[in-house]
Amino acid sequence: MTILDGLKLSFSVLRTNKIRSFLTSLGIIIGIAAVIIIMSVGAGAQSLIINQLNSVGTNLVGVLPGASDEEGPPASVFGIVVTTLKYEDAVAIKKQVDNVVAVSSYNSGVGTINYQNNSVDINFSGVMSDYLGVEDTEVYLGRFFTEEEDRGSAREVVLGYQVYQDLFGSDNPLGKRVKIKKESFEVIGVMKERGTAGFQNQDDLVLMPVSTAQKIMLGLDYVNYIRVKINNTENIDRATEDIKFLLRDRHDIRIDGTDDFSVRNTKDAIDTLLTVTNALKFFLAAIAGISLIVGGVGVMNIMLAAVSERVREVGLRKAVGARRFHIMIQFVLETMAITLIGGIIGVVLGFLVAAIVAATANYLGYKWDFVISFTSIILGTGVAAVIGLVFGLYPAQKAAKLDPIEALRYE
Repeated sequence: MTILDGLKLSFSVLRTNKIRSFLTSLGIIIGIAAVIIIMSVGAGAQSLIINQLNSVGTNLVGVLPGASDEEGPPASVFGIVVTTLKYEDAVAIKKQVDNVVAVSSYNSGVGTINYQNNSVDINFSGVMSDYLGVEDTEVYLGRFFTEEEDRGSAREVVLGYQVYQDLFGSDNPLGKRVKIKKESFEVIGVMKERGTAGFQNQDDLVLMPVSTAQKIMLGLDYVNYIRVKINNTENIDRATEDIKFLLRDRHDIRIDGTDDFSVRNTKDAIDTLLTVTNALKFFLAAIAGISLIVGGVGVMNIMLAAVSERVREVGLRKAVGARRFHIMIQFVLETMAITLIGGIIGVVLGFLVAAIVAATANYLGYKWDFVISFTSIILGTGVAAVIGLVFGLYPAQKAAKLDPIEALRYE
């Protein structure tokens, strides 16, 4: 009997027991689909993070208050208030550090903005006049505030595009006065529509001079963080070290002292996030792969039951000249056929679920890439075939060892 004949006979047996064949391969289907889904969704989530960071800019350096080691985040990331970073630090960075294009410090708060009978819950941010250069954006209507207005705590705001739409509709907002927390401000501009950038909806923001946010809205004398735009990504490492040196000098930190700030750049952030997400993705895929072993054990049990059901068939085949090798090949081929079919169905199912997840994420406005690697498909079907081979050997050996005379007598 040739391999082709064995395959034909295997598929004939599978068609005869459709329900049992499907239930036997179900564990393989779920396991392969889970691996494909996890790898694809993990790659999509990874692309989302990278796209968000790229939308902020790859030539940015961030300065956060609070000390941290090289691997961990500063305390301010966990919501702990650290007051070591000042507005004047941002001004000094712009004036004294080479290769710096633009600098902005940030203070944030929440409130309700009111205009006549309309009101919208918003996030407001105090920023510096360099904000447009740092964020690589532009004004849609009107203008942005100047450095003099920033220093002078001007009562002026620039509306995010969605806030403008909600408050004014098609009316011209320029020169109109709005209230935030009972404080009156003049609208001098509207930002262009940006969508989500840096994990925040930029169109729901209201921007004001950072000094205005500190003195009038929040009552603070420190900033939440500083962003610095560098002229070229090749100069990021040098600029990062220069910023650290400058801030240590400004904060009177001795050579053996601990920094009261943390300086990070987007290049390092992307590398760190890729390392973490890759490790998490493969860890979850390994956990999902355990279900393949469970599925393989299930296949072996079903094939052992099939051997018991087909004892007379095995005896008859041996009686007419079949050798142990032929019997083994027959049962191994049947097992591999079951697992391969399950693997193919699992790949297709995983592909469909991953596509639905990617389509849903993009529909919700996230930059989520649909990623299915050819390697994962080959790996999925290859693993299914190996499982069929490994878990099919024992039932095949048991069938091959049957004595033909005793098999023919079997009832």
